[in-house]
Amino acid sequence: MSDEQDTPPTQPADATPAAPAAVPPADATATAVAEPPAHQKRWYVVKVQSGREDSIRAALERRVKLENLEPHVGRIVVPVEKITEVRDGKRRIKKVKKFPGYLFCEVEFNEHVLYLFRETSGVGDFVGGTGTGPNKLPQPMSDREVQRMLADQDEVTGGDKKEAAASEESAKGRIKLDYDVGDTVKVREGMFANMEGPVKDIADRDSQTPKVKVVLTIWGRPVEVDLDYWQVDRV
Repeated sequence: MSDEQDTPPTQPADATPAAPAAVPPADATATAVAEPPAHQKRWYVVKVQSGREDSIRAALERRVKLENLEPHVGRIVVPVEKITEVRDGKRRIKKVKKFPGYLFCEVEFNEHVLYLFRETSGVGDFVGGTGTGPNKLPQPMSDREVQRMLADQDEVTGGDKKEAAASEESAKGRIKLDYDVGDTVKVREGMFANMEGPVKDIADRDSQTPKVKVVLTIWGRPVEVDLDYWQVDRV
């Protein structure tokens, strides 16, 4: 008998043995499949029925929760600005809508979000659509536009009370006067109290302390007098 019969057959030289390490671990494969892509939310402008901005926002927010669309829909904002009105010498701060008839929405634009807005009463279309057809893509807002839009809002991030107080102080808003150049006003107090005359000019109109130039008749002659905005009332 030959020794070759007792020797086990050798593996061919070109045969490659199985390499367990080359197979990806089961848990790594599962992780790669199960992990969803990151949601990309951008800010868009949406046309809505004027006068119903707040109720439409509330309706959208309710539907977002009911339909579990929180991952796709972030903040929905009705931008406002603070205006200080002066009446009877008293200052009142109130909020007015900066862009009546529009909502500003932070969303991931997809078919679910599009359906949500289209099927909500009072909602028009996304502003700035590009392309043609019913599924044209809207143009998102730039970062600078978003910052300007949110400048006067009450949302404070970071939880810093000092920053919140500073923001509130800087956002008191402009003064809204109930008179303008050419209107007749009456002086409330001081050495010219109860005198009347037309407004010739209003300086620093956008500041917190506008100055009013009024033409009063003193000793039969027109005299220009500079007064604080709160010292006069419209006749």
